[in-house]
Amino acid sequence: MKPRKNKKRVPSFRKLLKTSKVKLDNKLKNKQFKQQSIAKKYRKEQRKLRQAVKDVTSRTSVPLEENKKKHAAEREEEEEALPLDMMDEDDLKLMEDLAQKASFVTRDLSSVEPVHAKKRKQESVIDRYEKMPRRMQTEPEKELIHLLPIKDKSGIIPQTMEKPESCEEPQPVLTTDELLIQRRRKLQEKKRHIAALAAAILSDPENSIKKLKELRAMLMEQDPNVAVIVRKLVMVSLMEIFKDITPSYKIRPLTEAEKHTKVKLKETQKLREFEEGLVSQYKFYLENLEQTVKGIHIKVWQEIAVKCLCELLVISEMCCESVKKLFKQDKLGSVSLGVVKVISGLVKSRNYDVRPEVLKIFLHLRIKEVEVKKDAEDITAKKKFMSFKEKRKNLSRMQRKWKKAEEKLERELLEAEASESKEKKLKLHTETLNIVFLTYFRILKKVQKSPLLPAVLEGLAKFAHLINVEFFDDLLVVLHSLIASGDLSYRESLHCVLTAFHILSGQGDVLNIDPSKFYSHLYRTLFKLHAGATNDDMVIVLQCLDVMLTKRRKQVSQQRALAFIKRLSTLALHVLPNSSVGILATNRILMQTFPKTDLLLDNEAHGSGLYLPELDEPECCNAQNTALWELHALRRHYHPIVQKFADHLIAGAPAEGSEALRPDLSRRSGTDLFETYNMKGMTFNPPVASVTPRKKVLSLSTSFLKHPNRY
Repeated sequence: MKPRKNKKRVPSFRKLLKTSKVKLDNKLKNKQFKQQSIAKKYRKEQRKLRQAVKDVTSRTSVPLEENKKKHAAEREEEEEALPLDMMDEDDLKLMEDLAQKASFVTRDLSSVEPVHAKKRKQESVIDRYEKMPRRMQTEPEKELIHLLPIKDKSGIIPQTMEKPESCEEPQPVLTTDELLIQRRRKLQEKKRHIAALAAAILSDPENSIKKLKELRAMLMEQDPNVAVIVRKLVMVSLMEIFKDITPSYKIRPLTEAEKHTKVKLKETQKLREFEEGLVSQYKFYLENLEQTVKGIHIKVWQEIAVKCLCELLVISEMCCESVKKLFKQDKLGSVSLGVVKVISGLVKSRNYDVRPEVLKIFLHLRIKEVEVKKDAEDITAKKKFMSFKEKRKNLSRMQRKWKKAEEKLERELLEAEASESKEKKLKLHTETLNIVFLTYFRILKKVQKSPLLPAVLEGLAKFAHLINVEFFDDLLVVLHSLIASGDLSYRESLHCVLTAFHILSGQGDVLNIDPSKFYSHLYRTLFKLHAGATNDDMVIVLQCLDVMLTKRRKQVSQQRALAFIKRLSTLALHVLPNSSVGILATNRILMQTFPKTDLLLDNEAHGSGLYLPELDEPECCNAQNTALWELHALRRHYHPIVQKFADHLIAGAPAEGSEALRPDLSRRSGTDLFETYNMKGMTFNPPVASVTPRKKVLSLSTSFLKHPNRY
């Protein structure tokens, strides 16, 4: 039987050299321990380095002689404190043995530490003491600059350096001329700097808020040589800059909630940052002007600050007044066309976010009041022709003949130029109106809730007779939808009504449009009129009544006229005197226009129905069954003009007779009377007559009977 073969392989040389896991762990631990010890040693060295620097900076050097004297004095005290007679023999022998050892000199006897440890510490203290820099007491203290320490075999050596003394050269004494030249040079540099900042801000306002802040900081110029002029220049420059870069729309500081909200578009975020920076700088500028005016400053600064504040207040009004003046002086219309194009482009570029005053400028266009002949005569220089006597005196027969033919030719040329200027003017005015109406219609279509709506409606009311008939239906539908939406204010709704009837009173007569809804709206909102001092809306109401009832008398029924007269009489009891005068003047015109309305002055007890004063439909309120009892209350009104109108209406509004009005009252409209008797100036018109108190006359008999003791 064969022996069994050993299947175990002989371990290879690589396997024999294989390190065990335990040995590897030990190697790793040793390596980590070495790293920790190295880090610990490094931290210790850093700690020593910091301590050495701290010791050098805090410790003052003491001369070595003083230290020796101190130790000698201490030894003498100890010898005096412990005489040799009082010591035992054993103690004395021990002291003698210790005296022969070198460590006895440096060792502290009270310490329990070993001798060699204390010796090493004492030696290090001595070495450090020797390395400390010494100085004489008489030397002045010099300021030291601590440098990075160095390290050698002996240890860490701190490094210091004396601070170099800066020897300031005395400035040369300048003469008066040199001082003036230096001041002029500084002033020119400041002026150039201000001009550069202002030009950069005006060229790109949105990216120049930092430069605006830098320019505003120059308001606090401290250089006494140029401070007065520089501050004046900066005040005026900032005023002009704010006038140019301030947006036409209203901006305000952002609230905390708005600051935390994220904006998606970068352009919007950039615009918000510009507006916020502009508001803050404008606020600081105004505060600086206010402090300059109130504080104790140079009088010139205060005057400039007041002028800047006034200029910032009236700049927008000044611009509007300038454009209005330009419209009035423009006779042909070419300049007006250019201005209208610029304003229309501005409104569109601002996305219709401008002030209403910008659009109200269109109301001053001279398109409705054009007088071609007058303007042609003003434009062309008047040619003076010679009279017949002058011709016979100065000219011969042949010359007179040629002069006559020349004058005839000049007249024909003038007529041709006048007709040509008329055609040119009509063309320019047509183009101007197209741009104005395009701006109005865009606002009505896109931004109906804009504050520009009243200005748009006023413009449409003024130029309604010039609008193309094709747009009337759509325009009236838009106006009615605006009123029905309920989003308009009271004044805006009145403008809608006035605009609608201006459209219908011109070319709109040929259209078959029922305006009853506009009558109902005005009748319904009459009692919403403000009865206090802010009664400016009364002018629009009186204009609406004139256009709706007086000028459209043929389209107004008797029931509608009666209802309006009754409601207006009731309204006259609750408003100010000038409003009452305007309402009663309108009622007088209505009673003369519709003679059958005198049945409201009858006192019959029977009628065909019951009057419904709270009903909003003037056709269905049965106004014929009531009477104008309000006139009897108005006869006792404190205003004398109101009393006269009330007496006049009770008498039936006669044109002649004792109850007729004076010509200055009867020939004027309700709007004119409203403005005449306005009380905004805190004056009573007519003035109140002074009343002299009457003295009571007592007869002698009655006074004797009442007071018998006096006689």
